[in-house]
Amino acid sequence: MPTRREFLATCALAGVAVGAAGRAAAGAADAREAEEQPEPDAASRAGRPLVVSTWNFGVAANAAAWRVLEGGGAALDAVEAGARVPESDPANHSVGLGGYPDRDGHVTLDACIMDDRGRAGSVCFLEGIEHPVSVARLVMERTPHVMLAGAGALRFAREQGFPERDLLTEDARRAWLEWRREAKYEPRANAERHDTLGILARDRDGRLAGACTTSGLAFKLHGRVGDSPIVGAALFVDGRVGAATATGHGEFVMRTLGGFLVVELMRQGCSPQEACEEAIARIAGDLGSDPGEVQVGYLAIDAAGRIGAHAVRPGFQYAWRDGEREVLVDAPAFFGD
Repeated sequence: MPTRREFLATCALAGVAVGAAGRAAAGAADAREAEEQPEPDAASRAGRPLVVSTWNFGVAANAAAWRVLEGGGAALDAVEAGARVPESDPANHSVGLGGYPDRDGHVTLDACIMDDRGRAGSVCFLEGIEHPVSVARLVMERTPHVMLAGAGALRFAREQGFPERDLLTEDARRAWLEWRREAKYEPRANAERHDTLGILARDRDGRLAGACTTSGLAFKLHGRVGDSPIVGAALFVDGRVGAATATGHGEFVMRTLGGFLVVELMRQGCSPQEACEEAIARIAGDLGSDPGEVQVGYLAIDAAGRIGAHAVRPGFQYAWRDGEREVLVDAPAFFGD
């Protein structure tokens, strides 16, 4: 098996479609699965818009983003519009309204947004505001800061005119009470209910942008913040190279700065698929031969419009739309079934 140094050299010199660490460990079955992905032909879509997002609820997010893009709107506006969809969906228990609370019964939200010029805004541990992604955008545009947290983020949101509301729905409250009856503290990622919404877009002018939003781990320790509001972890955008987003267990993404890593690998010559595979390989390498319930998925696009996605284990889906096609795809995984 080639070393990572050899892997990167291969990316830079040849741009091959097989990443050494991730693909070799995943095996031939995963290689066939990746080759069967109905990825758009980037060359045929030069200058055309594209939107991709995580999980099956990304289909609805993409639809909102696409309305912006097909009207000639900016990628930044598109990703914000897309992220707002699951934030308002009470049936989505891992993003925004209806998100499962922490162990003390508080719904706390994290979000960030980033454009092709490197501008970014973020909020974390925010309560009572339905659209944290929009608050994050105003942090980017109306303050000299990148991140606001907790009470300070809430105060800023109020000052910007965002209405407050109770985000704990009756369904989420019942789930929390049932969890409390077990009398043990074992927060889990929302693997069975999906997780973070990460969304990336390219507009008609070739500009890139991304956003990420979540209510985080269900029944987490009060005060816990994941990777979703961390620029360079769950999200990173470089207009000259590409963009990447993450979903799953945020602690693993934060420890490896996965979003930045994927984009940096693309800068060094890797395709989006190769970059996602290598980033997952770095996480999987610390999990031994069995990932247990750990799940992380990466999704990336490059400036040419190519798409890549990879996960620690099966189950991660992503959606993409380019105007002609709208597709929900099962991402290949490092560990098989």
